[in-house]
Amino acid sequence: MQQRNIGVCILLSIVTCGIYGLYWFVVLTDDANILDGEVHHTSGGTALLLSIVTCNIYGLYWMYKQGEKLDNAKTKRGIPASNSGIVYLLLGVFGLGIVSYALMQSEINKLV
Repeated sequence: MQQRNIGVCILLSIVTCGIYGLYWFVVLTDDANILDGEVHHTSGGTALLLSIVTCNIYGLYWMYKQGEKLDNAKTKRGIPASNSGIVYLLLGVFGLGIVSYALMQSEINKLV
């Protein structure tokens, strides 16, 4: 698990026509699982596959659950948690998923 430069991740996602965004999705999932400390969460690869198969319906659910995982990780570290899942979900619904990814990465960078 490492800190990632959010600007570089967004730029690579745009330059590679979203291919890096798929990798970023997998890494965000795995990093959030590690930070939350739960081993029974869905892996990044499985979450990506489910998002593709369900035409991103699972992706919206994933955004909400990522918020919960990151809030749990903050609570375990004594940091006040907000209800991030709803923010990520709303951004995803309105087509701003990359903004959700950036916010998630920002939270992960703070917790690493």
